[in-house]
Amino acid sequence: MGDATAERGPADLMIDLIISLDGYASAEGWPGWWGLEGPEYLAWLEQEGEKGYTFLLGANTYRLMSGMSEEAAAGGAGFSEEEGASLTGLAAVPKVVFSSTLQGPLTWPNSRLVSGDAVAAVAELKRTATAPLSTLGSLGLCRSLLTAGLVDRFRLVVFPVITGRTGRERIYDGYPDVALKMVDSRTFDGRLQLLE
Repeated sequence: MGDATAERGPADLMIDLIISLDGYASAEGWPGWWGLEGPEYLAWLEQEGEKGYTFLLGANTYRLMSGMSEEAAAGGAGFSEEEGASLTGLAAVPKVVFSSTLQGPLTWPNSRLVSGDAVAAVAELKRTATAPLSTLGSLGLCRSLLTAGLVDRFRLVVFPVITGRTGRERIYDGYPDVALKMVDSRTFDGRLQLLE
């Protein structure tokens, strides 16, 4: 995205989102992944988790995901075995949390709090980190990073649902216009479409 190759440090940054067909990140009354996660998709998520990403997230995503991870680790009945493994596995992954409202130390293992300017901090991470960087939810953070020109890849998994009445968190509102080049696509479980 853009011609930042000459300036890019060792760490690439990928925005990684799930989305309904009509552009929402979630919907009221629908389960996570709109109830359409399947074994192929969950296995791919597990493989992606082994690639050594450092995840970047905001305070709201931190609160949601750390709570879900703790609930899954405690044997919460709201998750399938595959979902639980995926959620508890996030505790071992390095995470950088950008927030002016959270106070350290953070309780979710391997989480580091940054309370300053997220764009400046991510620009520095791209220059110094050796592992790839990926967002985890955090729509406002993603928007800021894309606007600042720091994003190298943009990956979506499109779920075949329309949530026009119940949809929450419209993903693209406030985004700049950006021309993209398709580098990968794939179908999971005969119904989910990955676009990168």
